[in-house]
Amino acid sequence: MTQVVAIIQGRMSSSRLPGKILADIAGQLMLQRVFIRTSRAATVTEIIFATTTDPSDDPVAEYCDFSGIPFTRGSLYDVLDRYYQAAKQTKADYVVRITADCPVIDPALIDDVVTTLLEGDYDFVCNRLPPPWHRTYPIGLDVEACTFKVLEKAWKEARELQHREHAMPYFYEGVELNTINRQLQTGLSPRGFRVALLNHITDFGDYRWTVDTPEDLEFMRQVYSRFDGRDDFSWKDVLDLVHGEPELMEINSGIQHKTLKDIDKRALK
Repeated sequence: MTQVVAIIQGRMSSSRLPGKILADIAGQLMLQRVFIRTSRAATVTEIIFATTTDPSDDPVAEYCDFSGIPFTRGSLYDVLDRYYQAAKQTKADYVVRITADCPVIDPALIDDVVTTLLEGDYDFVCNRLPPPWHRTYPIGLDVEACTFKVLEKAWKEARELQHREHAMPYFYEGVELNTINRQLQTGLSPRGFRVALLNHITDFGDYRWTVDTPEDLEFMRQVYSRFDGRDDFSWKDVLDLVHGEPELMEINSGIQHKTLKDIDKRALK
């Protein structure tokens, strides 16, 4: 059986909103929200939460242990190593990267990315790339997936801090994408990786549905409260909600999204 492992990364020592992954959102912790929604992806055979060995993440490990969420602990700043060790431990054939600050991550979008990877001749598939590329899905619906083979190659070869901290840019850095149709772009990266980017026909790339600041957290609490704390709604349901109540997106509209070049300065010490 093909082993498709979703690895959810998260730590307590976020630079902008420490402790966010254990923040309450309408009666459930954000970490749990992400885990439950990811678990609904039909293509995923196993999920593991990848936190760090830093003492600040002891509460994360305790919560996972208590809640029955499989977890592993690894490097604080070398996220690529954290992914590789978790993938090796779970005997992954394919690895899906999810971040714990995306509480409206959509299982259907995870399936879209994974299916493209499984059925196409690709090393890396995603539904967004950072600038200078253009994204069409809201920030917070980000899914990246790759083969274990290329993850191991990146783990062995990648040396630059942004490659280690952001886990997967080694695959797509410098790629020039060709448009196959309105929903698919593909290209061969300078390092020889076959890359595919999935797009949404209507561009919602400036919508912000991730949690990196107190304003983001308040936005997510409002979203979940509109669904009475349920977590079975789709990203299209959230779209309908914010279009019906545009004032909701004003809550966090002034937040600047971090870029690929942003690295945690604490990793330099």
